[in-house]
Amino acid sequence: MLIRLNKTLEKAMPFITPTAVAVGLIGSVWLHNLSFLVPWIFAMMTFFGSIGSNFKDLQKVMMHPLPIIANFIILHLAMPLLGWGAGSLFFPGDDLTQTGFVLLFVIPTGVVSLVWVTIYGGNIALTLALILLDTLLSPFIVPLSLSLIVGAKVHMDQWEIMRGLFLMVVIPSLIGTFLNQWTKGKIKTTWGPRLAPFSKIGLFVVVAINSSVIAPYLKNMNGQLVKIIVIAFASATIGYLAGWLVSRMMKWEREVTIALTFNSGMRNLSAGAVLAISFFPPPVALPVVAGMLFQQILAAVFGQRLAKSYGINGHTAKAA
Repeated sequence: MLIRLNKTLEKAMPFITPTAVAVGLIGSVWLHNLSFLVPWIFAMMTFFGSIGSNFKDLQKVMMHPLPIIANFIILHLAMPLLGWGAGSLFFPGDDLTQTGFVLLFVIPTGVVSLVWVTIYGGNIALTLALILLDTLLSPFIVPLSLSLIVGAKVHMDQWEIMRGLFLMVVIPSLIGTFLNQWTKGKIKTTWGPRLAPFSKIGLFVVVAINSSVIAPYLKNMNGQLVKIIVIAFASATIGYLAGWLVSRMMKWEREVTIALTFNSGMRNLSAGAVLAISFFPPPVALPVVAGMLFQQILAAVFGQRLAKSYGINGHTAKAA
């Protein structure tokens, strides 16, 4: 039953976050009171997603580090600078919106990228290694990047941001990885398929609650908000394109290209929204939530393009 539910949710992935945003807006009066649950739900999602990781796969992948280095350059240099440039160019003088665009692209790669990489037959070991490394480094990379790019414009508590990332992301990820290592993969095979649907349900709940918190800013559709949505969509698209183009330029194999395309485009935006709402004024969250609207849809579009390019489909890839 849970496996069937997970397959159904996988097919619905492009629509989960946009629907959750709509639910958050409609039910904002009730849902915003549940915001205290978000860090705990997110920590559980991270734990569920990490029980497939192990340090042996990380060691194997590190023997050929070029794809990881390329992905980190895209994730934590090229895209944050793009976010800063887009925010400065299109929203001059609006420090909070500029900060939101930087935050949109300093967040680590998303655990949910593993779902898409699996569906389209990408390199799962590389994806797990990227997620684990980026997760472990996120408490240092995110506050440092924000401080270097927008620190003088917006007040932030770097230590609290680091603490939040450790509690929501790093500790649950390490627990899941150690359990998988300790049980020699049994927890992955036994509990992984059963827990998978709860990660997607948790994603829906987190996005809905976060959207309810910033509902007053999203309900008043105006030119500023439309511009934020358009720029977030264009910028997020570039992330996927960057991973694909770099892989093709380096002439990496199909599995690596698929992994880098998804991991360069996807972000842990649920964590980004939690950070934005917890440590910044609400307008900072607007670009992050705008990115949530399109992230899964863009993943589906690029997945179809990859499938067409390599002559595969989701079902064929998944069985490969």
